[in-house]
Amino acid sequence: IVTGDTSATAVEIARQAGLWQEGDNEENYITGVEFEHLSDKEAAVAAMKIKVMSRARPTDKMRLVRLLQEQGQVVAVTGDGTNDAPALNYADVGLSMGSGTAVAKEASDIILLDDSFSSVTTAVRWGRSIYLNIQKFIWFQLTINLVALVTALTGPFIGIELPLTVTQMLWVNLIMDTFAALALASEPSYPEVMKNKPRGVNDFIITKSMFRGILSWGLIFLAVLISLLVWFKWDGNISTYELSLFFTVFVMLQFWNMFNARSLSSTKSAFSSLSANKYFILIALLIVALQFIIIETGGKFFRTEPIRAIDWVYIIAGTSIVLWVGELRRYILRRGACK
Repeated sequence: IVTGDTSATAVEIARQAGLWQEGDNEENYITGVEFEHLSDKEAAVAAMKIKVMSRARPTDKMRLVRLLQEQGQVVAVTGDGTNDAPALNYADVGLSMGSGTAVAKEASDIILLDDSFSSVTTAVRWGRSIYLNIQKFIWFQLTINLVALVTALTGPFIGIELPLTVTQMLWVNLIMDTFAALALASEPSYPEVMKNKPRGVNDFIITKSMFRGILSWGLIFLAVLISLLVWFKWDGNISTYELSLFFTVFVMLQFWNMFNARSLSSTKSAFSSLSANKYFILIALLIVALQFIIIETGGKFFRTEPIRAIDWVYIIAGTSIVLWVGELRRYILRRGACK
């Protein structure tokens, strides 16, 4: 709390807000005058410990923001008065009150129309949720890209010029860029995201765990698909029916992996709160339905032949192992977290 109020008032407000604890002492409290007299080196150390600054002037607020930023901190400032404007403008995120002065609003990035600090929490939660949804889509998309690219490059080396045709790739691209984007971007905001640690200022959107997931799942899918092509090619020939089976296996592997993407950076089941995202359910059903139509009626345009019902059962059941392996991993992680 950085305020122009008296010391007693500032500390009491901090105590009621839960900021000031019993163990806090004088190094957690300072006045604007005392802060001004500190050297930059001393002030930088004090800035990381201060919980309350009373009798603060606009220059004190500005200096505190600058010192925190120089130490790699992301600084958000809230205020409603003209004297808050410099700090609001200089902060990484400036939040002014809807009832505040025009100068404070002009200097801010966000205006709290309801003057409620709970709105800040809501904004942070949605910000984190949207960022996570983007990560889910990127994880899903890059996995497909890796598999499709290496499959297309490997095909000619094993005697299959086009494992996937241009029209088939366009359909895969539609799943990847449109349907998956809609399904994963429409994931609702969950309160659990507030338990995650804030990410660093310079953190890349693809984390180490995401990279490992893309690489591991991509290699598993490649092993399955290349093995399937080699098996079909074993007798020296590969029929349109076998290529239709291969195409369906490819799509269904990505279909089940879309459920795994829902639980990225989480130990929750992929089916957790599934009913809360009706778009995801609708798009999942649409992908399966359109894949069935393409296989059964695509003909020469998609280079497909109708597949027997028993083969549909084998493919759907076999590729679903992708989801069950993911569910088993998340279950083990949940159990480990509970111990």
